[in-house]
Amino acid sequence: MASYGLYTHIQSNRRRSVALLIGLFFLIYVMVFAGALMAEALTGDAALGWLLQAAWRDFLYALPWATAGTAIWILIAYKFHQAMIDAVTGGREVTRMQEPRLWNLLENMCISRGIAMPKLKVMEDDALNAFATGLNEKQYSITVTSGLVHALNDAEVEAVLGHELTHIRNGDVRMLVISVIIAGVIGFFAELVFRSLFYSRWGSWRSRGSSDRKGSGGAIFAILIAVALIALAWFLSIVIRFSLSRKREFLADAGAVELTKNPDAMIAALRKIENRGELEGATSAVMEMCVDNPRSGFVDLFATHPSIEARVEALVKFAGGHDPGPLALPAPDETADDEGEAAAQGPWGDRPAESGGDKPFLPAQPPLSLGEPASPTPQPGPWGPQRDR
Repeated sequence: MASYGLYTHIQSNRRRSVALLIGLFFLIYVMVFAGALMAEALTGDAALGWLLQAAWRDFLYALPWATAGTAIWILIAYKFHQAMIDAVTGGREVTRMQEPRLWNLLENMCISRGIAMPKLKVMEDDALNAFATGLNEKQYSITVTSGLVHALNDAEVEAVLGHELTHIRNGDVRMLVISVIIAGVIGFFAELVFRSLFYSRWGSWRSRGSSDRKGSGGAIFAILIAVALIALAWFLSIVIRFSLSRKREFLADAGAVELTKNPDAMIAALRKIENRGELEGATSAVMEMCVDNPRSGFVDLFATHPSIEARVEALVKFAGGHDPGPLALPAPDETADDEGEAAAQGPWGDRPAESGGDKPFLPAQPPLSLGEPASPTPQPGPWGPQRDR
């Protein structure tokens, strides 16, 4: 669990990022070949071997175009992914003047670790969640929901910010963005191929005659192979996304504990976030970046995050924290009443009505006139009766 900031872990993430880029192009090429094979099969029947050779020729012809298209896709995602995420979530960048509490908590942790401070953003949502995004130091940002800010105390908010800082420090954010790009490219090509299949189903494709083709009966097998390749590419992209998510959450929890030295705060934050993190209108790609991506039942088999229960158990076992169990949050009106009562009481007990809510409470003292002798009976101080000197 104490693997936060280890050089070996950061280097491993960098190597995996390079492998992801290679995997991206490989899966795209698989999709292009599958599309070419399906197109050849739909334009006329022939022997399977002839269709495979024709699809390979089409693939070689389309190879530079597919590479250029994928590169453009990556550049667009690299430049505008944060703007697209903000458009979906409604996140807005805040300054120290606007959110001094959040800003100071984040800045203190960054200074303590020598980490460049990412941008701080807030999205108006009652859900309790947060996520980090970006591909380099100029782009990194941490977004928290207004619901999380209101429901968690300073120590718990600090733990959540530490969790997201660990994702940035360990290179997890970069890998997640790359995995989202992979899923987007694969999904785009899969939809394109299946739309072409649907289009041809209604006879809009014109068959080219098969006078130059040898044999027949291979079209159906070619279509089955193409569909299998598309499904395989989609499945591999999902596996990559899952492999990046589950372990990194445990490591980010451990990094938050190392930053804050407070495992109980991280546990309490997770318990409050539990089952309250679903962002309305957010895509699955955004939810994969969050502190918690709630799933249950059969859907949990495809969850990108380990369960809160498993994460809390790990913190108790390896970080020495204490699990309070599931926590119930007070209703907003109850919270307001509690805050008002606390303000009226003050930190040392009930505040006198005449003191006013904007002045510190001090014990009442008898009036003192200049020139009067000191009282013969010494007044007790905060540590007991005063002694005569």
